[in-house]
Amino acid sequence: MEEPQSRPPPPPPTPPTTPLSLVKPSSKNNKKRPVKIFRAFRNVFRSFPIITPACKLPSLPGGRIPEAKIGVTGTLFGYRKGRVCLSIQENPGTLPTLVIDLAMQTNALQKEMSLGMVRIVLECEKSHDSNKEKTKLLEEPCWTMFVNGKKSGYCAKRDATEEDLHLMEVLKAVSMGAGVLPPKSDVEGHVDDEMAYMRAHFERIVGSKDSETLYMLSPDGNSEPELSIFFVRI
Repeated sequence: MEEPQSRPPPPPPTPPTTPLSLVKPSSKNNKKRPVKIFRAFRNVFRSFPIITPACKLPSLPGGRIPEAKIGVTGTLFGYRKGRVCLSIQENPGTLPTLVIDLAMQTNALQKEMSLGMVRIVLECEKSHDSNKEKTKLLEEPCWTMFVNGKKSGYCAKRDATEEDLHLMEVLKAVSMGAGVLPPKSDVEGHVDDEMAYMRAHFERIVGSKDSETLYMLSPDGNSEPELSIFFVRI
């Protein structure tokens, strides 16, 4: 008499995930007072002579930042051995309105930022297609990236992934700060890699339909931002 075949063991239970509580951003942009980064960032962003970039930076009237500004939350994040990403949110409790894979390794950007002031320029070309002329600047799909005047490569806008949303959820209570998160064993290719992040308040300046800038100001309110991200369509 044949013995009954043994059944395979049940699969391991799926690890619990953090419930997503991020909400959709509002359709209106709320103007806020200028925001400042806490003093710990001064040790990372030390002043040094401004390097004139090869590409043309947008200029502001009178050479000064306008008084009225729109505050947004910006997060630079990425695995130390991978590319760094930029996420923009209306505030830490909302879904990202923009996610871009930047053309730079996370550890390389950390090194650049430790040397002093950083200016990132994301440049795209105007389309000759009349159907694409109405595309908003931050909805452009592809960009050429410059860091302190040096071309670093090409980057692209993308939808937020499940991992991106998990990170934003974990950092929901963080308005400003920098650190690392422990590696996740279930992420392919990053088993032994840490996720580094830096989150801060940025002031968004809309110069025109073809130029926008994100400024992160120094703690003492100096006129020169310690980190600037320019979006330019030429």
